[in-house]
Amino acid sequence: MEKEKQELLAWYVKWIATVSILISVSFRYAGMDYHVLDLAFGSVGAALWLWVAVLWNDRALIILNTVMFIILLGGLMKNILYN
Repeated sequence: MEKEKQELLAWYVKWIATVSILISVSFRYAGMDYHVLDLAFGSVGAALWLWVAVLWNDRALIILNTVMFIILLGGLMKNILYN
């Protein structure tokens, strides 16, 4: 039963993460006026996908989303602190 709950959690989290990243890319397409929103939604999406990657124990996804999260969050913090 615990495995089923974990799979259901991963299903919901991965779709929320995917929607978040799609929103991020939409803001990127909209232009530089939405740069902070792009970084914010991208950070959330990468963090959520990292969570799913850990649940799945998928090393490639863990590495990809860890690096993405660090870069996006760093960009977001830089933008907030220095703009």
